[in-house]
Order: sequence, then C-alpha cells, then structure tokens
Amino acid sequence: MPVLDLSELSAACPPNTPWLGLDLGENTIGVSVSDTGRIIASPLELIRKTKFSQDAEQLFKIVDGRNVSALIIGLPLNMDGTEGPRAQSCRAFARNLERFRPVNVAFQDERLSTTAVERFLIDELDLTRKRRADVVDRTAAAWILQGALDRLRP
Repeated sequence: MPVLDLSELSAACPPNTPWLGLDLGENTIGVSVSDTGRIIASPLELIRKTKFSQDAEQLFKIVDGRNVSALIIGLPLNMDGTEGPRAQSCRAFARNLERFRPVNVAFQDERLSTTAVERFLIDELDLTRKRRADVVDRTAAAWILQGALDRLRP
C-alpha cells in the first residue's frame, strides 16, 4: 500500500477500526491510538528504538492487537514548510515498514507538536522533568493523531 494523502485514508480503511499515531524520535517512537470512530486520540505507549526489524515487529504487534487499519506518522517539516533530513527519515521509516508488510500510511504535519505538548505538561499538569520525559513522545503522538482526525472531521 503506498503512502496516501490524509484525505484518501478513510476510504482505504475498513470502517470502525482505530488508527495509530506515531511520533518518530531519534531514540523512541511515541505511539497513540484513536477510538474506533476515529474521533479521539489517546497516548498509548513508547517504543524504545533498537534495530528497525525489532521496532517494526513491536509496532505490528500493536497494530494486530488493536485491529489498527492505518498509521498516521508525524512529519517534522521545517518552519517554512520544506522537508529536511528528519522529514526524509520519517518517509524512509514508512517505506521500510512497507517492506515488512502492507500498511496504510499517511503523514501529518507535526511542526511544534513536541513544544506544544511540553508546554501543556509544564503549565497545565506541572509535571517534573523526569515525568515529562516518560510521557512527552506518546503524548506528542496523540497530538499528531488528533490533528489528523480533526482535519478529516466534516
């Protein structure tokens, strides 16, 4: 399955199946999940990167266990909208996943998502630095997924 435009994703997925949101970091993958109606995104877990094959296996266990029909991957665009090395790395991640097995993938602009989540965790929840480190990536994944869900809502 090729990478789809976000607007085409719903038509490519079976109804009443959740989607996963991914925030790809250097050392971790933040994972979030939507409800089956694709209205609300919730932080799910953090995958600590090792080898790509092991990371993909762990990700596909989540996909299979939750009957997920698509992945929304945060695309870290530059502030001017261009793609730099990190965005290219996210696209390569999607291509490499496809080599393991077909999966519906779409990208969602994630500019400033981690900054917004950090600000929320500090200002609203008053979390310590250590506690923020434990939740920021999966919460950023939920932010990314929620943004995609909101864009598709009529």
